[in-house]
Amino acid sequence: MAPAMRRVPALLGLAALLAACGSKEALRPVSADRAPPKPAMAARAPTTEEMLKPAPLTRPLRQDEGLQKSEPRKDDPFDLPPTR
Repeated sequence: MAPAMRRVPALLGLAALLAACGSKEALRPVSADRAPPKPAMAARAPTTEEMLKPAPLTRPLRQDEGLQKSEPRKDDPFDLPPTR
């Protein structure tokens, strides 16, 4: 294959990548005074503090001690030495 023929697919690919990343309009920041819409089944819109408070599942309580009692481990049949 001639060197010029190798460049054509590379140039076409580069042109396609450059065309795909172009923007049609400038980005604008969302206005800060507009609140998010009320959830569909909620009686009222949540306050900022309610939206920023994490749910209990997202931040579980920390458990410092994994074991409550010092107990010997049970035999593990899958704890095998390396093969190599």
